[in-house]
Amino acid sequence: MNTVLFDLDGTLLPIENKVFFHEYMTKIAKKFAQLGYEPDRFTKALLAGTDAMISNDGQMKNEERFWQVFSTLLDNKIRDYESEFNAFYQNEFNEIRKAAKPNPFAQKCIQILKKKGYSIVAATNPVFPSIATKQRINWAELNADDFTLITTYENSNFCKPNLYYYRMILSQLGRDASDCLMVGNDVDEDMCAAEIGMQTYLLSDFVINPSMKDISRVPQGSFDDLYQYFLTLPKAEPVI
Repeated sequence: MNTVLFDLDGTLLPIENKVFFHEYMTKIAKKFAQLGYEPDRFTKALLAGTDAMISNDGQMKNEERFWQVFSTLLDNKIRDYESEFNAFYQNEFNEIRKAAKPNPFAQKCIQILKKKGYSIVAATNPVFPSIATKQRINWAELNADDFTLITTYENSNFCKPNLYYYRMILSQLGRDASDCLMVGNDVDEDMCAAEIGMQTYLLSDFVINPSMKDISRVPQGSFDDLYQYFLTLPKAEPVI
């Protein structure tokens, strides 16, 4: 093994998904209401664009898929306001940070893996632009430079739980599935990586298991447990 993939929300970034989602939707709709967009219509178009990324078939980047659907449902001029989106993610979006509770073991895990030479991937569902994803990494009190790859809507053609999302990461890094460990808190979206041969670790602190799958045989534990496991790892195997 030489590569560890981490989910972000609920894993590296302890945050209640419902709180995050509500705050995000409320704030971005308010931002664009100032530009004349009715909040309910704006929100529905945003959700439709997000759903389009989740079901993306790989024919285009998630970024283009989002804007294709979003602008069709809202209006074709909305992309002229892309700078306003960036401003939102630099400013109002950061107010949501107060809902996050950084876990010191996240930092410890990243540092011990770096010391041992492992490649580290922020394998967060790529439905946000890079600017927003890097902000959330900062909320976790981590540094974006610590990651070999951060999946965002600009560099991804698929989303979780599509297994091609994980195959895309392997292709971009030049890794085999057996080289990798996927760490996450979502049984459906993260643990499915085992289906293509990755090792997996279910973080028990914020488990999401909507399908009520049997997880009794899934390697799992707290962030403290995960850190103790990383301490036992040898130096990373070289990439051939």
